[in-house]
This record gives sequence, C-alpha cells and structure tokens, in this order.
Amino acid sequence: MLSALINLFFPKICHACDVILIDNETDICVRCRHELPLTNYHFERPETVKKIFYGRVTLEAATALFYFHKNGRVQQLLHHLKYKGKEEIGRIFGNWLGVEILESPYFESIDIVIPVPIHPKKLKQRGYNQVALFAQQIAEVLNAMYVDDVLLKSINTKTQVFQSREARFQSVADSFYAQNLNTIGTKHILLVDDIITTGATIEACALVLNPENKIRLSVATIAITHSIFR
Repeated sequence: MLSALINLFFPKICHACDVILIDNETDICVRCRHELPLTNYHFERPETVKKIFYGRVTLEAATALFYFHKNGRVQQLLHHLKYKGKEEIGRIFGNWLGVEILESPYFESIDIVIPVPIHPKKLKQRGYNQVALFAQQIAEVLNAMYVDDVLLKSINTKTQVFQSREARFQSVADSFYAQNLNTIGTKHILLVDDIITTGATIEACALVLNPENKIRLSVATIAITHSIFR
C-alpha cells in the first residue's frame, strides 16, 4: 500500500526516455532496452574497435555495448549515470555486457577487470566513479577479480569533448599512473570505461598498464561514438 502511494506521487521514470515505469521495470523501460543501439562487436566484426588502436596499443579483444548518438537514449543514460547519481545504470549495463562477453568467442579467460579511474578530487565531488559498478558487475559475471588500486589518475583533466584525438591524447597522456603492477603479472586484463570517443583515454591507460607488452589486454566500454570511424 505504502509502495503504491509512493509510486503514485513520486513515480519512477525511465532514465532513457522519461516515461513512467510500470511494474517490474527498473531504471530503463522495456521498450528502451529493446531499442538501444547494440554494436554486437563482441559477436560480429571483432576487429572494429581494435583497429582504432592499431600501431599504438596491442589488444587481445575490444568492444562496446552500444553506439553513442548525439541526443540519443544512450547519451541520456550516460548523463544520468555520470552526473545524476544513477549508479544502478552501470550495474545494469555491466551485467548485460558481462553475460555477452561470457558467450563471445573473442574474449577468453579474463582474469582481472580494471576501471578507468577518475581523479580523487572529482571522486570526492561526485561521490563515485561512474565506471566502477559497471566494471564490478562485469567482473562478477566473468568470475574475475575487480582491481581499482593499480591504475590511478594524478591529474584532474578538463573535458576534452571537442578536441581532436591528438589533442585529447596530449591532455591525458600524463594523467594516469600505475602502482603495484607486479600484482597483475602477465594476466589477461579487461580495461573498462564508459565511452570511447577518440580512444585517447584508453590508449593512455593501456600504455601505463602495459609498458612492456607483457600482459594480455582487452577493452570493454558502455558506448562508442560513430564519429570515431569517420
């Protein structure tokens, strides 16, 4: 009774399209879940994301769950995840992608899942790393270790959304550092982020994690922009 009254006066809203959720729907309505633009890169065209990093970073496998379109549902969801405190979106997507990676022939034996970190100052302001729950859920599904104390961020960079790949890489190149690399040894690492726009952040993190090409490194993100392929 109380729950019904709360829902009447404070209805739960789909974070993708803003419609009122019905019974058994959580955070994202069924219609949006079916209409989100899946890439299926981990089942088809497995080289697509890896090509972005050719000549820069060696990857075992790479994928993104969704395509990112300006003003689209995925952008809306990422905005809620990153700025509106809707961490549960990360858990939903982590479970979604984790299950698919588990069934993919291109991702084998992931040992450790590492999220791209945010600067401690930003972490204090926001209260959470928007990638953390996404990465934790993937690790749980894959029965892998979740490690967030090896890759760290030392410089609080400003947004690079309007920068070219080269400019963005220069902005983030020295922003990350690694500690206790011996703890990950030569294991298969899955590096996880929310979105690939130019690939610069992933590249910078990969170079820090794997300076001597001794580990097997794969990448998974929630989304990838279409513009990166143009």
